[in-house]
Order: sequence, then C-alpha cells, then structure tokens
Amino acid sequence: MKALVDIRESINIAFGAILANKARGFLTTLGIIIGIVAVTTTMTAFNGMKTAFMQASGSVGADVIYVSRMPWIMMNNFFEFRNRPNITLEEASALEDAFRGRAIVNPTKSSQRPVKYLSSSMEGVAIIGTTERMPIVSGRMPEFGRFLTEFDVTYRKRVAIIGFGIAESLFPGLDPLDREINIGPHRFRVAGVMEEQGGNTFGGPDFDRQIFVPVSTYDKVFGSRRFENVDIAVKAPSIASLDDLEYEVVGEMRKIRKLKPLEDENFSINKLDSLMSAFNNVVGAVLAIGLLVTGISLFVGGIGVMNIMFVSVTERTREIGIRKAIGARRRSILMQFLFESAVICLVGGLVGIAISGGIAALFNSMDLMPANLSAGIMLASVVIAMLVGVLAGFVPAYKGARLDPIEALRYE
Repeated sequence: MKALVDIRESINIAFGAILANKARGFLTTLGIIIGIVAVTTTMTAFNGMKTAFMQASGSVGADVIYVSRMPWIMMNNFFEFRNRPNITLEEASALEDAFRGRAIVNPTKSSQRPVKYLSSSMEGVAIIGTTERMPIVSGRMPEFGRFLTEFDVTYRKRVAIIGFGIAESLFPGLDPLDREINIGPHRFRVAGVMEEQGGNTFGGPDFDRQIFVPVSTYDKVFGSRRFENVDIAVKAPSIASLDDLEYEVVGEMRKIRKLKPLEDENFSINKLDSLMSAFNNVVGAVLAIGLLVTGISLFVGGIGVMNIMFVSVTERTREIGIRKAIGARRRSILMQFLFESAVICLVGGLVGIAISGGIAALFNSMDLMPANLSAGIMLASVVIAMLVGVLAGFVPAYKGARLDPIEALRYE
C-alpha cells in the first residue's frame, strides 16, 4: 500500500515539475516526438509495404507452381538462363495430358500492344493469351459479362476480356460488352470486364490494364516471336500437396524435354514462397537500416532528456535536501525523477503516435500504400518511449537520490 502511495506522490510531483516549466518540457519532448514519429512511421511503412506486396502477389496463388523459362529471382546470373529454349504450347499441352484429372494446368503467353476503340486509344496494354482455366488458377473473376470458354479456345474466337481500367478509359459512360476493339491491327469483341484490382505499389503488372484472349487466338493473330515464351501454371489440389506436385512437375518436364539424368534442367520452377523469401530479405534489410537510423534520432532525444533532468536535479537540490530532512528516502527521490523523465517521454511518445497516425492517413488518402498504424506498433512505441525515459532519467535521478541532505540544504 505504501508503495502505491509513493508512486502516486511521485507522479503528482513529476507532473507538477513539468507543468511549472512548460517551455522546457515541450522542447525536451520534441526530441522524443521526432524519434517516435520516425520509428512508428518506419514500422507502419514496412507493414504497408508487406500488405501491398501480399495484395499484388495475391493472383500468384500459394498453391500454384509456375513453369517458366527464367526464374523470377535472378542474382547476377542472367547469362546462365538466356540461352534456354522457350517453353512452347505443345509442351504445355503435354504437361496438361500428364496431369489430367490430378491438377489444373493453364498456359499463358503475353505481350504489350496498343488498344483502340473509335477515337479512344491506350498504349502498352498487357495482352494475355490464356484459357478458360485462368479464373480457377488466379481466383480473379469478371465483374460483368463472362470469361473465356473452352469453345473460344478450341475454335480460336476473337473475343477479349478487358480489365476494369481499360473499360473506364475506352468506354466512359458506355457498356463495353459486345463492342469491338482493335488490339494492334486485329479486331476483338468484348465479352467481359474483370473485377477492379487497383494499382500495384511495387511497379509490377497493373491488373486493371490487362486484356485476356484465347491463347490459341493469340498464337494465330500475333504469331510467335523469338523471345516470346509460354508460362505454365499448375494448380495443386491443396497447399499440403504442393511439394509433391513440384517434384512431379520437374520429372514430367524433364521427360517432355528429353533431358538425360545428368543434364541440368533448362526450365525454372517458381512459387509464391520464392517471392516472399526475396521480399522478406530485401525489405527486412531496409527495415533494419531504417530502424537503426531512426533509433539514432531517438537516442539523441534521450540524451536531451538526460541533459534536462540533470538541470532539473541541480535546480531542485535544496528541495531534495528539505525532503530528505523531513524523512524522504532515497527510493522516493529516485522514483520522483524517474517518473518525471518517463512522463516527459510518454507525452512525447503519445504526440508522436498521433502525428504518425496523421501521416498514415495521408498515405492512404494519396493511395501511396495501405498504411495502417496497428495497435501493436502503438503499444511498442509507448513502451519504447517510457523505456527511453527511464534509461535517460536514471543517472540524474540516482545523482539526486545520493545527495547528502546537509550539503543539499546549503546549496544556493
């Protein structure tokens, strides 16, 4: 009970001392505010980048294996892969036959081409040749109309499923369904409009600027170019069976490409976890550097608090002597200054969190990234602020607690 009374008394004295020197208290907390804003903004930006990455990579699918000519992540070894033969539609068909009834196999080809409707046009639109199995693999569905059908692919129909952004740009205020657009010099009929996906923070593909056409039609009207490659998506029955499926896919592709047992594979297997691993490595390093730099600003703020606390102890030396003379113990004096230092940093931390919340809201309003100041980050910021206050105030508080009451009473 006495401990609680001491704590309450120490808090009251601490707040009284801070309010008695408002300007000095504000300038002292300013360093902590800057440090907390820097730390919380860095952590919020990291969370936002992670959320944006997960949204951008959502169409990749955690249960999908991609067979490609090149690996998604290359570390200075491009020349090792550039001479690999392209994956062909015939190989994709052979792989589909091998996994028929056990896994969903979907080939795609893509390029960028201009798109036009009457006087409206767009440059650099991603044209993707695919099959009716694309929605099953990617989880993306049309918002209006329909997606490609097996009939479209088999008979090479000139139908197109356009992205939401293309519908808005080429058909403002109009229903795009059953209208004809030009993809390059070729005419296609719009059969559907995909759901809106939003932009990509990381500069990856803009899913709203894509057009899907039957892969057979794509191959016929756009032809095959030397460096145009087929990517094959193989969707596992479940995530648990993904590793087993990967071994089977590698074995079947080696068989299809007639590779000898000792020959290296001339294709790559890509999965979502390879992207996640690369993301975590890169962004984790950036976060560590960011926290180190922002930690320096917090350290400087802590030094400022320590300096002010030394000044406060010196100014109140006589007060300390009087309190000791009437029975105050060292622990009470120590706690008084520790609480004062902690309160200064706590106030700075709360103000810093409020400012960081405003910055996060600004990021969200400008669609820079999905920034969310989570409760975990706020709690961590409060703990860090109070910890800085305790550490910064301990030496001055200890000095005040150790003062001799006789010498303190003589101090002028």
